[in-house]
Parts: sequence; structure tokens; C-alpha cells
Amino acid sequence: MLTIRAIVAAAGLSVALASPAVLAEQVRIAFIESLSGPFAPVGQNLLSSWQAMADLANTEQWAGEHTISVAGFDSKGSAQEALNQLRAAVDQGYRYIAQGSSSGVGLALIEAINKHNQRHPGREVVYLNYGASDPDMTNSRCSFWHFRFDANSDMKLEALTSYMAGQKDIRKVYIIGQNYSFGQQVSRAVRNYLKRKRSDVQIVGDDLHPIGQVKDFAPYVAKIKASGADAVITGNWGADLALLVKAGKEADLKANFYTLYAGTTGVPTAIGAAGAGRMKMVAYWHPNNEEYSGSDIVTAFKKKYNDDFYGMATYTATAMLSKAMRESGSTDPVKVAQRMSGMKLVSLNGEVEMRQADHQLQQPLYLVSWTRVDGKQLRFDQENTGYGWKTEKKIDTWVAAQPTSCQMKRPH
Repeated sequence: MLTIRAIVAAAGLSVALASPAVLAEQVRIAFIESLSGPFAPVGQNLLSSWQAMADLANTEQWAGEHTISVAGFDSKGSAQEALNQLRAAVDQGYRYIAQGSSSGVGLALIEAINKHNQRHPGREVVYLNYGASDPDMTNSRCSFWHFRFDANSDMKLEALTSYMAGQKDIRKVYIIGQNYSFGQQVSRAVRNYLKRKRSDVQIVGDDLHPIGQVKDFAPYVAKIKASGADAVITGNWGADLALLVKAGKEADLKANFYTLYAGTTGVPTAIGAAGAGRMKMVAYWHPNNEEYSGSDIVTAFKKKYNDDFYGMATYTATAMLSKAMRESGSTDPVKVAQRMSGMKLVSLNGEVEMRQADHQLQQPLYLVSWTRVDGKQLRFDQENTGYGWKTEKKIDTWVAAQPTSCQMKRPH
């Protein structure tokens, strides 16, 4: 027996003429991330974030009659395993992939998805990147199929070093990071930007360590202390940042930390009271923003998962994906990607734009400081520490914006 959809298609008419109930589809997103190993707590938090945003989109019908579901695929922190999981997801019919906790993995996914889409027209896959922030992903390695909802590391470090340039007590800076593409990009950008903005500042150390393998950062902290650094800049995240902060606290390191991911799972507990006023972060959003935008999501997430909502890029990505499906009248990845390219919407941090030239989201940023919450000016803490993030400065989109070298090939 023919379905209404088949009858309409057979008649040569647009399927859009069928009733919305018939057209409604479930769009499945494969979340490929570390769900085991040292970075599993971050992966689990972000999987919950994606699933919570899908539930919100479905409840409020962001995508009209279409619904969204998100399932986890464990990459175990390995680029090779991520590619295996990509193949498994594609074989199961997934057309949308979400990943964000490693630029090394992200770069491998871009290459694999490009090849897949070229070889399998009609079965295209779109990559929703909520956190992998190597600038190459939207420059020399850019792809029409890749959309980044986080600010890239150059954008974040442009904002961070502009703030640091105004801190006259900063004289000596120590750079430490994870030894992979992202950590190397952070080191390069910090050196270039500080030289341009504060040529008097000395870089007194620049260390790269194996990602996810160092159990004790005491030797690194000893080097930082010996260097006389008054500021540490690090792109570390998750367990690597938590253990670095813990070692700094145990060694009574007085230097201020300037970070990109101090809000990730495990780090706030490691910071504790000792980091008050001394732990800084550049972020695209935080719960104690000027309008407490997203506070209902933060509260609901805490109640449901007993965890903190910090991966706000999952909100922006879900909102853009939903809007693209609604406005294109399709769940087809090609049509959805074409609609997302250049899209603007109001997210929890203000108006954002998915820049058409390189698919790098343009958005405001915040420079925040770790501060005791008081329930009035600062309502939300992290990990039940009694401390949370306070805005030192909100940075307009144009300040952090960066040029792009992307030469994007678009489908006809």
C-alpha cells in the first residue's frame, strides 16, 4: 500500500504538499567523543548538554514538526577510534555528527567527511563542531560540511591578550599546553599577540606536554615557579587543566592563570577558594552574564543531571540546525548546510552569525574571573564550590573577529 508521501512524489508534486504530520522526521545526531578514559567526565557532560538541548528544541518545536535525538559514540580520545565511530554512525544512517573536545580528532573528521561526501552523493554528512578550536579548521582545512560554533583559539587569544595588555603588573608569562595541533596553535598565537600588544612582556617558558598522560604536574609547576612568571597562559582543558591547577595550588604558585577552558568538568573543584580572583578565562558565555540569559537552562540541567551546564555552543548549534531545517523545509544535510551558511540568530550571548566564508561562528566573548558567589550579583557557582564566574569585560564580536584564508568548495 502506497504512503501519502509516495503518492505525492509519484504525482511529481513537492513532498511539502503532504501534511506536516507525514513530513515529520527524527533527525539523529551522532555525538563522537571521549566517553571513557581521562576526559570522559567532559564527554559525558557535553553529551548530556546535547541531549538536553534536543529535548528543549523538541518541546518548543524549534524545528517545526521535526524532532532531534542525540546518541553517544565513544572515541576513547583517539582520532583513529573517532574515525571508526564515524563509519559506524554513517552505516547506521546518521547524517549529522557532533564533536568538539579535540582539534586533532576534528581535523581527522573533516578529512574523512569530505571524502565520504565526495564519494557518496545523496548520503552527505554534516559536522557540527561545538568546541574543537584549531584555527586551521576554518582556514587552510576549511570545509563546506564543517560548522564551528565555538570561537577559535585565535579569536579567544586575541580577546585574552587584549585584556592582559591592560594589566600593567604582568611582566613575565609562561605558556603551557597539550602537545597536539590546538596546543601548538595557542603557543604561536600568544607569542605573536603579546609581541604586538606588549613588547615589554617576557615569555619565560613555553612547554608542551603529552595530552591526557601526565598524572603529576609538579615538575612543570616547579619550572613555572623558578621562571618568576606572574602569569600562566594555558589552553589545557579537563583533567589536564585540573591536575595542573592542583599542582599549582600544592606548590603555592602565586601566578595568575589565564585560561580558555577553566569551566570544564573537574577544573572548578581543583581551583576552589585558592583561585579566587587569580583564575581568569575567556569564554563565549557564562551563567552569570549581564542578563542571566540561559539561567532557566542552567537550573533545569542541574536538577536533571546534577551537573553544570557550560557547553552553551550546544544551544547555538541546536538552534541553528533547527532553524535551517524549518526554513529550508528539509532535513537533507545539503539543504540544511546551505541554509546554515551565513545564518544569523540571537543566542544566549547575543546575536551570532555563521560566517559564510568559512563557517566560523562570529560571536561576543567574555573575560571572566573566578569569584565567590553571593546569590545576588553572582547567582551560579560551579561544582558546588561556592565560586563561579564574574564578567570582567564583555568583548564585542568585531574585536575578536579574525580574517580567514578559507577557499571553500561548495556543492552545486
